[in-house]
Amino acid sequence: MAPSSPYVPPKVWSWDAPNGGKFAGTNRPVAGPTHEKALPVGRHPLQLYSLGTPNGVKVTVMLEELLAAGHAGAEYDAWLIKIGEGDQFGSGFTDVNPNSKIPALVDHSLAQPLNIFESGSILLYLAEKFDAFLPTDMAGRTACLNWLFWQVGSGPYIGGGFGHFYAYAPEKIEYAINRFTMEAKRQLDVLNRRLAESPFIAGDDYTIADMAIFPWYGGLVEGWMYNDAATFLNVQDYPHVRAWADRLLERPAVRRGRMVNRMVGEPSSQLHERHDASDFETKTQDRLAQG
Repeated sequence: MAPSSPYVPPKVWSWDAPNGGKFAGTNRPVAGPTHEKALPVGRHPLQLYSLGTPNGVKVTVMLEELLAAGHAGAEYDAWLIKIGEGDQFGSGFTDVNPNSKIPALVDHSLAQPLNIFESGSILLYLAEKFDAFLPTDMAGRTACLNWLFWQVGSGPYIGGGFGHFYAYAPEKIEYAINRFTMEAKRQLDVLNRRLAESPFIAGDDYTIADMAIFPWYGGLVEGWMYNDAATFLNVQDYPHVRAWADRLLERPAVRRGRMVNRMVGEPSSQLHERHDASDFETKTQDRLAQG
């Protein structure tokens, strides 16, 4: 079979049809809602609309950590947004987040409900609202925010770059996989060197920087993401990242946060919606299947 002709970009790109990749049914080059759908509102001050992806887990871990630390005002309802079915393009969701990405949070404890979107912004908002998991001294706060925004800027290379071309693209493109694998490994090395110096990302204390970075890079070294990516990336090269991820997994709030809005894995690990602390014992998918 003769090799296919190399792709030559047109002078002006046009969107003719989905490209056949895993997310072809939800990706599109325009913003705005595709359908009318109001968002549900529960009884707690904080209403989270999300899915148990790495970006979603950042926020549910933070909320569970706040509750574990005694911040009763952090009680929340977590509603499932099925991005594969296009829930993020409903009119209610786009009113909260015009970018149509999870997670999105609405704080109803204020005189006027406040919309917060982008996972890094949500973490910073909650940390400041409850004065928790963010150092108050200038040097510590700056270090924490350095690493929080490092993750916000680096994450797309792991998800939209490495993860997409390695696991989801309709064809394996050697150049793209090599390009993003190199960057994924460089980022893991950045973290490994940092965690050789301190027990947590920003220093001696556990902060929102750890919560932001753990679901992505901890997920890679623990082997949860992108099929056999841990083997492909040879995560044994990053012992300090692996040890840090193991330490975080010892935290009950981290384990609970990973369950919320989760739709993959063992049924006992999936809590599709969370409206009360007791739901972890009674509303996981294995318990619901038992009737």
